Amino acid sequence: MAQFGGIIGLAPWLKTPPGRYLLAWEQAQVDRCVADIFGFHALQLGLPELDALRANRMPHRWQAVDHLQAAEMESCADGEVPAPRAVMLHCDFDALPFDSQSLDLVVLPHALERARDPHQALREVERVLVPEGKIVILGFNPGGLWALRQSMGRVLRGLGLARGRPLFMPSEGELLGYWRLRDWLRLLSFDIEEGRFGCYRPPFVSEPWLARFEWMDRTGSRWWPVLGAAYMLVAVKRVRGMRLVGLVRHKRVAAKAAPAVVRRTTTTTTSQQHDIDAFIE
Repeated sequence: MAQFGGIIGLAPWLKTPPGRYLLAWEQAQVDRCVADIFGFHALQLGLPELDALRANRMPHRWQAVDHLQAAEMESCADGEVPAPRAVMLHCDFDALPFDSQSLDLVVLPHALERARDPHQALREVERVLVPEGKIVILGFNPGGLWALRQSMGRVLRGLGLARGRPLFMPSEGELLGYWRLRDWLRLLSFDIEEGRFGCYRPPFVSEPWLARFEWMDRTGSRWWPVLGAAYMLVAVKRVRGMRLVGLVRHKRVAAKAAPAVVRRTTTTTTSQQHDIDAFIE
C-alpha cells in the first residue's frame, strides 16, 4: 500500500528497522510452532512477506490474500519474477473457498486486524478447520510500548503538534487485545495451546538504537511480559461429545464343557440292613 497523508501501510512498514525486527521475531515463532503440526492441508491468510508455512511438512499448502496488489509478484532488478513460495489465492477472509472441516492448519498473521469483520473471519476459520485442527494468530499488542507510542502520536496529531509526521506503526485496521482474542476463541470451542508475547525493545525508528536494547528481549518475558509489541496465539479446535466410530470386531469365545457331576452311592452291608429293620420294627 502506498504511503499518503502521514499514514503508512503494513507492507512498506515491514521494510523499516522496527518492521524487520518484528518480522524476524514472528518468522522464528511460526517456524517453531508449525514444524510439528501434521496433516494434509494448510492455509496462510494474508501477509505474503511472512512465509509462515515454510517449516511445515504438509503436502498441500496455500497462501491467500484479500487484495490483488499483494498477490502480484514484484519483479527483480534484472527483470525476472521470483518463484512463489506457495499457491496464491485471492479471496475474502470472511468467505473462504474451502469445504467445511477440510483444513488441518490455518495461520493468520495480522489478518484479523485488517479484516472487514474479524468475528466473521474467525468463525469462517473455525468452519474450515477439521476437529483437532490448529490455528496460529499473530497480532500487535494494544497494551505494549509500541501501541503506547502510537496512541501518543495520535494525540499529538489531534492537537496539531505533529502534522505531517507519520505514526510509528501502521494505521490500517484495528488492534485486537490478547485477552479479548482468547475469549473469542473460547466461545468458538477452541482450547488455547500456547500464548506468547515478544518484541520488547523500545519503539525506536533507527537500527542502532534497536540494537542497543537487544538485552530487553532476553529479560522482557520474565519482568514485563505484557509490554511486548506483538503476541502469538496457538489454539486447537475441539468438538464436544465426539466419538471415534470404527469397525467393531467381536471376538468368538470358545464354548467350554460344563464340569461333570459325579454321584456317589453308598452300599450297606447285610448286618447294617438287619439293624435298620430291627430299629424300624
